[in-house]
Amino acid sequence: MRIARFSIDGNVAFGAVEGDRQDELVLDIIKGIPFADFELSGTKVPLSKVRLLPPVLPNKVVAFGRNYADHAKEMGNEVPDAPFAFFKPSTSVIGPGDEIRYPSFSQEVHHEAELAVVIGRMCREVPRERVKDVIFGYTCANDVTARDVQKREKQWARAKGFDTSCPLGPWVETDIDIAAAGDLTIQLTVNGAQRQLGRTSEMTHSIEDLIVNISEAMTLLPGDVVLTGTPAGVGPLNVGDEVAVTIEGIGTLTNKVVKRG
Repeated sequence: MRIARFSIDGNVAFGAVEGDRQDELVLDIIKGIPFADFELSGTKVPLSKVRLLPPVLPNKVVAFGRNYADHAKEMGNEVPDAPFAFFKPSTSVIGPGDEIRYPSFSQEVHHEAELAVVIGRMCREVPRERVKDVIFGYTCANDVTARDVQKREKQWARAKGFDTSCPLGPWVETDIDIAAAGDLTIQLTVNGAQRQLGRTSEMTHSIEDLIVNISEAMTLLPGDVVLTGTPAGVGPLNVGDEVAVTIEGIGTLTNKVVKRG
């Protein structure tokens, strides 16, 4: 099931996305919230009539760096022996169609296409065999990075955490099992030209590795997001660019880069 979060007539709701053709998609409005037992209301609205929002509002976004060997190599870094985590604040999250605002303190902003794991229940110290049970679903992410700031500052808080640096969407796909999620095509285009192309099977540390690693240290809450790293091919974004992340079996997340107002 594809679960979207959307706004219509000033109201915010969740809905199940139905249909195959983009111009025919409709949302069946959900009674309640998707992280608990819910029912479909049977009230349907065309996707074209709503504004899609970030599919979740995470308490925290935990991201893992250098998890694809080719990306680590292109950046001149070693592949870490253990998962390497950092955070993006909730204020960095935007949805499909929202604008990425170029930060005033950077001259080199890069795109990073990523598979995002959405947590479905409160959990901590998750054993490997139970990881699949705490995952709600998967969505597309763009770990937008002020690369010059990342190189200059030892901490990544500003480089990775500025407002609008974490596009998520367009919805959460709940019907992908963890084995399938570990081998999906992931690609990114800028103005229609392909920049990144890889498979999630290229991750050094698996989805299970990442969830086990971070849940050893902290409690994960429903709606929290785990970013799993980016394949090679990262590169610059400029004001006016349209950047699109597409992941097999999930969908496409598109955003435009604008000058910070």
